Amino acid sequence: MNDYPESFSKPRSILITGCSSGIGASAAHILRGRDWRVFPAARRQEDVDRLTDLGFEAIRLDYEDGASISAAADKVLQRTDGKLEAVFNNGAYAVPGALEDIPAKAMRALFEANFIGWHELTARLIPAMRTNGRGRIVQCSSVLGFVALKYRGAYTASKFALEAYSDTLRQELKGSGIHVSLIEPGPIDTRFTENALANFDRWIGAEGLQSSVHRETYEKRRVRMEAGEPGPFKLPPEAVVKKLVHALEAKRPKARYHVTVPTTFMAVAKRVLPTSLLDRLCVWAADNEE
Repeated sequence: MNDYPESFSKPRSILITGCSSGIGASAAHILRGRDWRVFPAARRQEDVDRLTDLGFEAIRLDYEDGASISAAADKVLQRTDGKLEAVFNNGAYAVPGALEDIPAKAMRALFEANFIGWHELTARLIPAMRTNGRGRIVQCSSVLGFVALKYRGAYTASKFALEAYSDTLRQELKGSGIHVSLIEPGPIDTRFTENALANFDRWIGAEGLQSSVHRETYEKRRVRMEAGEPGPFKLPPEAVVKKLVHALEAKRPKARYHVTVPTTFMAVAKRVLPTSLLDRLCVWAADNEE
């Protein structure tokens, strides 16, 4: 793709969060190969050190730690002389389970990591992009950012919030030269399910499992989650990065990018089906996930 705006500096610079593995790690490597100056961020220091050993200008950033967000933003802006071209907000987690079983404390922590921290980082970078008259803000959302599936309510709520946030931000930044795009993946082959299972154990655990009316469903779901939730529609992280490249390098980036067949199918279903039929489809999808 050779249509990147000529006004952008060379080398082009981007801050990518959630780079310990999966989509973030893939994005960091691919974009470095496309002549981007990549600042990969990770929550754990050992992952930052590993990325540094690979030759990256890695930084620590934990969306649940406001001090780390401020320090990361300041460091990247300092190193780029205030001319950071783009940010890819990535890295979120799920707390699976019925909403009635999820503690309020778990919901607060999840929203801090999946939404509030994203806002805090983005808001700190926008003034520099305004000054430069250009920028790209790309948000990694989900098919669950526009359709809801049972037992995924906490994660879905955070992604619905992100979609509304990004739509509003796109309108508010119109004419500034700053573009906002959402990438909406379906099933991607990452450690997301493994991490979700650990969060279930942390926040609901054996005691919550025993007392829940959803116990039987949880036990069945656990078997599937421990198997990695295989299915014919799961794609590698590079499928997301392909859309990211367009969002970053196209002269006219899209507001939304669908990734995987389930995302495309659900987007059509949401437009054409009445709520009652969409609910039935979503219940079926949750019960027969492939």
